[in-house]
Amino acid sequence: MKKIWIAVIAPFAIALLVWIGGEVVMHLWNWLAPTLFGWKQVTFWQAFGLLALCRILFGGWGGHGGDHGNHRGPHGGRWGKMTPEEQEKMRQNLRARCGETVTPGAEG
Repeated sequence: MKKIWIAVIAPFAIALLVWIGGEVVMHLWNWLAPTLFGWKQVTFWQAFGLLALCRILFGGWGGHGGDHGNHRGPHGGRWGKMTPEEQEKMRQNLRARCGETVTPGAEG
């Protein structure tokens, strides 16, 4: 019985979220862009298209479920799996190639 309710409610919930997202983008755009940049106002469907384009180009719209292997910095990726000795050797190699300004994972 619970699955039936989810199947009935889910399409309406998705449509509501799409509508809210489009309205938010449209109102923010129409409030800021014409005043700041002199750009034209947009319709709901143009705002929805902007929202979809941003999703395609930049990702987002949700949590970061799972490890997709794109973590960077001192706590993820190769750097997080290196021993302190390997990290120091990598720092020295980077300094030799790039100068003193590049030190990944350096604190302070």
